[in-house]
Amino acid sequence: MFKNEIVLITGSSRGIGKAIAFAFAKKGAKVVLNGATSKERLIATYEELVDLGYIATYFFGDISDFSTAKALFAHIQTEFGNPPSIIINNAGISHVGLFTDTTPELWNKILTINLNSVYNCCYLGTPSMISNHQGTIINITSIWGNVGASCEVAYSTSKAAINGLTKSLAKELGPSHIRVNAIACGWIDTDMTSCYTEEEKDAFVEEIPLCRTGKTEDIANTCLYLASENASYVTGQILTVDGGLL
Repeated sequence: MFKNEIVLITGSSRGIGKAIAFAFAKKGAKVVLNGATSKERLIATYEELVDLGYIATYFFGDISDFSTAKALFAHIQTEFGNPPSIIINNAGISHVGLFTDTTPELWNKILTINLNSVYNCCYLGTPSMISNHQGTIINITSIWGNVGASCEVAYSTSKAAINGLTKSLAKELGPSHIRVNAIACGWIDTDMTSCYTEEEKDAFVEEIPLCRTGKTEDIANTCLYLASENASYVTGQILTVDGGLL
């Protein structure tokens, strides 16, 4: 389905990003991994893909920094000879705490990492998409970007901003046949949600109509759909994947 497509997935050494990378690799895509926390974990994910016979490369670095993001795109060009035709912006951090304890330094860190990484990859990736008159961008956001979450004000704000970017960019790039969508994730079982107790998780699940938390594969499969021809008339959407919670 995606044979020879170059797919960039940021924040893909683990969790949702890793699942997305494997999903596209299995469909024949050339996968670009990126992470900024653990180079060892990023390389381990890369080696998993290569050992299975998939085509992949990796780039370690914080792509919320524009010069680092430029180096990432130069790396992709060197490795595969072309820029990515599919960009999945997944990199991000979360923080749980009172707003009154959210210092300016922490506020700026969350917004910079979560929002600027998306901007940088979109800014660097869209010129070639416009030139080729095709391309797909998928931004991974959160249900808290839709409705807000107590004790996650900075995180919710960053995801709401990405939702706005998604809708605006979809309108601007639509005439060039470039589709831009976002996936607003509910509770997905990853390291990011491992900080909660089983009691807290059970209480959350009680509110979910499908009676379970989400799996990383649920998001990966949604990405496959949004990047496919089956979604050729879908753009500017914030697709909520939360088991019916909202």
